Amino acid sequence: MSDKKCPVYKKCNGCQLMNMSYDEQLRFKEIKCVRSLGKYGRVEKIVPMENPYFYRNKVQTLFRKDRHGNLFSGVYQSSTGGIVGVEKCLLENEKATEIISDIKKLIKKYRILVYNPANETGFLNHVLIRSGFRSGEIMVVLATRDSKFEQKNNFVKDLVALHPQITSVVQTVGKSEKLVLGKTQKVLFGKPYIEDILCGLRFKISANSFYQVNPVQTEKLYTKAIELASLKGNETVIDAYCGIGTIGLIASKKAKEVIAVENVKDAVMNAKENAKLNGIENVSFYCADASDFLKAYAEENKADVVFLDPPRMGSTPKFLYSVLKLNPKKIVYISCNPETQGRDLYTLVKGGYKVKKICPFDMFPQTNHVETVVSLVKLPPDDVINIELDLTKLDISINDGKPTYDQIKAYVLKKYGLKVSSLYISQIKRKHGLEVGESYNKSKKDNQHIPQCPKDKEDAITDALKYFKMI
Repeated sequence: MSDKKCPVYKKCNGCQLMNMSYDEQLRFKEIKCVRSLGKYGRVEKIVPMENPYFYRNKVQTLFRKDRHGNLFSGVYQSSTGGIVGVEKCLLENEKATEIISDIKKLIKKYRILVYNPANETGFLNHVLIRSGFRSGEIMVVLATRDSKFEQKNNFVKDLVALHPQITSVVQTVGKSEKLVLGKTQKVLFGKPYIEDILCGLRFKISANSFYQVNPVQTEKLYTKAIELASLKGNETVIDAYCGIGTIGLIASKKAKEVIAVENVKDAVMNAKENAKLNGIENVSFYCADASDFLKAYAEENKADVVFLDPPRMGSTPKFLYSVLKLNPKKIVYISCNPETQGRDLYTLVKGGYKVKKICPFDMFPQTNHVETVVSLVKLPPDDVINIELDLTKLDISINDGKPTYDQIKAYVLKKYGLKVSSLYISQIKRKHGLEVGESYNKSKKDNQHIPQCPKDKEDAITDALKYFKMI
């Protein structure tokens, strides 16, 4: 068992592994990574947390009344969607837990109605608290059903008096009962963001910003990602899914230039502010679909390294093919889901890349989630084969309606990003019973070693033969 016990562990289901010791949890996650990623290379030992509790810098809680009319705060049960009352969560920032407790007292003091889903009445639905791990700044977001908040001045005054670390109080308005923020937001106290320091840089974090919930492990993860990129200072770097610019801005210190792309307008605005805040001028931010942007960028430009940190569902085939079109020397892929990452790596490996490092991090202790960073390098083009071929006897026909070897090579390169030799094409044609000149793999030299076509290139050539209706 975990060395700490949660009284609602079985009801909440948020900490799926709390029945294990921490060493057992780490082993469980390593096995999970091996099953999804081990076929691409050796999975390194997972990077643990020194203190695997109270690490979440983003805390959300609902306010409801039970059937007896008693006020409680809680979270959605992960398995049923029901609400479980939680007085103290072992994962959440301890200061946030104190603030939530005092908000409940203020709700009673000012007789604020909390949301009742049975009849869709009430004012306050839930609260979001964001904490700066190094700055100590705290933002409190009050999610209400409508904008009229008559007691706001006294409520905010009392709350800040109880917790002077609060530097921002924001009201967001929306009708959804789920833990989401409404489109309308109003600053009730302080500024519309907090600041925090990550890897030596300062970042502005607004209510809607994506920011990793475990700052201790995030620094380790990003440091490793930059290390795997092996930047020398003269590279052009792409930061896809850049969010508020964390990875790209950190990488900018060791790169010539960074091109960062994100499709969320507010995030791009925050990223530009963060670049200005840190005096960084070699990063350009673009608000666009990453797939379309990379495809267009590749038409006239090159990149040395691509960082990608997609959502849990992973990347799309469209995006992965745009990366292959760009053809960078290195790819550093950060993921919070080894299963979708393993699926995506298949496409990149088929496209001519080799996995060099697989490094898991325990970003979410007590849960079954794990973060991984994988580095890939572009395989060199086929070495020149020292074999004398009698090309006159090969079936490289132009006028008989069959595709030429160059056409097959072009098809494989465009679809898979692989360069294949005439020798490999001839080997696969013979394997499928197609006519091939007798001397396609013979040399005048004695004991000449004949390279055999690798499996990934065999599959690509076979697909080309099917496309051209030769098999």
